[in-house]
Amino acid sequence: MKLTIVAVGQRMPAWAETAYDDYAKRFPPDCRLELKAVKTEPRTTGKPVEALMAAERARIEAALPRGVRRVVLDERGTRLSTVALAERLQAWQHDGRDVALLIGGPDGLDPALREDADERVRLSDLTLPHAFVRVMLAEALYRAWSVNACRFSRALATTLGACS
Repeated sequence: MKLTIVAVGQRMPAWAETAYDDYAKRFPPDCRLELKAVKTEPRTTGKPVEALMAAERARIEAALPRGVRRVVLDERGTRLSTVALAERLQAWQHDGRDVALLIGGPDGLDPALREDADERVRLSDLTLPHAFVRVMLAEALYRAWSVNACRFSRALATTLGACS
């Protein structure tokens, strides 16, 4: 399975890129994490917020692989613990589709994009800087993968112990 974070905004501080890369490289080949950054619509054009968000929606949709499960990060989304996220990750793996996690721009995600999503989740009740969200999401996904890997190892050890 491939997890793709599609995030509005291309220029991130070096610390955020370093931290994101550190978590992304920890994933195994069968559960890769990738980041696709899409351009933020300039806020200096005088366009209404709806037009800005629609332009960003078009860029996000163009970056999405066909048939991918769409999971949007939304302040009104489902609150997940690490264990609950691990269970979601496991369900996504059993579903057989790759997963795209969508992070909006300065004004959030276009309402149509939120409505078309397969799921909505939230990372925090706080408003967080976009660079930090990428790092926090990568860490949360890695931790969820780790929880599942530990569960699998324990189950395997129990099974092998029963056979010896």
